[in-house]
Amino acid sequence: MRVRELKNAALRKTGNGLLGVAVQFLCATLRVELVNCEKAAALLEENKSFIVAFWHGAMLYPWYFYRNRKMLGLTSYSKDGEMLARTLKRWNYTVVRGSSSKGGNIALGILVDFARHEGGVALTPDGPRGPLHEFKAGAVVAAKKSGAPLILLGAGYKNCKRLRSWDQFQIPFPFSKVRLVFSDPIYVESEMPKPEVSDLIKDCERNLKKLQIAAGAFN
Repeated sequence: MRVRELKNAALRKTGNGLLGVAVQFLCATLRVELVNCEKAAALLEENKSFIVAFWHGAMLYPWYFYRNRKMLGLTSYSKDGEMLARTLKRWNYTVVRGSSSKGGNIALGILVDFARHEGGVALTPDGPRGPLHEFKAGAVVAAKKSGAPLILLGAGYKNCKRLRSWDQFQIPFPFSKVRLVFSDPIYVESEMPKPEVSDLIKDCERNLKKLQIAAGAFN
């Protein structure tokens, strides 16, 4: 039994490695268009802290876009989260595991501290299990507690395969066009009352949906 377990572990490791190489190659082939990126790019180039949020189903290229920077990525404890964590580590992310249902408070504290003192934080506000395009509180709360601006990012692929998963996960075809549409930085006051925070979360949900539509509006 021990030999079989070791063999299965080796096969899983090999499979994950090959998958990581395939994802890296795929993303490298994509042709990228950036929309309203100037303020977001300035934060990145000046090594200033920020929090960027994009929908779970469109997350493939946004993760790749922020690779090899001083970035923290939040992933879940699920099997899919484990695969994503492995890929993000290859892309030189600091990876924290947690979600709204498991380890959320600890993960939130870590990413707030990272945003205060280290660099950027990337997360999917409707992950890891949805509902689809429902903006959970984490990104706004992290911006409020850290003082780092929040950037919303819509990502659209001109040619892609859309999976029958809860998030309608999009896998772009090689050499497809990808459009990233950025919001202006959103600053959340540390003393903002809870009702206003709740309203801002709803505004972020509406605005990220609009950005996602704009990102996918190819002729």
